[in-house]
Amino acid sequence: MANPQEKVSFGTRLKQIGQVIAFTAKGDKWFVPMVIAAVAIPLALTVAVVLLGWGIVWIPVGILLALLAGVIVLNLRSNAAMMNAAEDQPGATASLVENMRGDWRVRAAASSTTQFDMVHVVIGRPGVILLAEGNPQRVRGLLGGEKRRLSKVIGNAPLYDYVIGNDEGQLPIRKLRTTLMRLPRNLTGKDVNALDKRLAALMARPQMPKGAIPKNMRPQNIRQPRPR
Repeated sequence: MANPQEKVSFGTRLKQIGQVIAFTAKGDKWFVPMVIAAVAIPLALTVAVVLLGWGIVWIPVGILLALLAGVIVLNLRSNAAMMNAAEDQPGATASLVENMRGDWRVRAAASSTTQFDMVHVVIGRPGVILLAEGNPQRVRGLLGGEKRRLSKVIGNAPLYDYVIGNDEGQLPIRKLRTTLMRLPRNLTGKDVNALDKRLAALMARPQMPKGAIPKNMRPQNIRQPRPR
């Protein structure tokens, strides 16, 4: 569930930016050269303008343009690196939505199987959104069961469902963020809170994963000591 946004200190923000830069540089070999080029080009143009006698007033403008170009490259390349890391990672879909801007209430793996197929339930201004990841054949069954379960409490709230993947009829994880952000805002904030409470009551009892339990996940038999 999304928590209200808290104020982040300047030092914490710098630390977060440093972590993003380190993560992106590790997974994208073109990131550092592109940042250097994005920053160097505006600075070089600024130096040329000053040398041509147009005035030192262009120096702060050039610095701001260099910073803006660096931020744009960081944003684009970090998003691409994050998507590359998220593909084929169980539970990555829920994590991406939890970190999106806006009020998104995420209940990860509301339904699941022991083969790591899962359906995440998301509540937001568009309504209720089901995001399924895993084997397409198995998650279709999970989606159907989750729809029947949610129909008891969501009333007239719109219900959307997507299967995450790269096959025909599926939603690539790279397009997940833009797809959700483009959905119409059908509910008010008050409606979202009320719907969230109803779903919380419905999901108070966690469902057992469906399917056979793998051997390495089965509890071991514990022998009880014989009474003497």
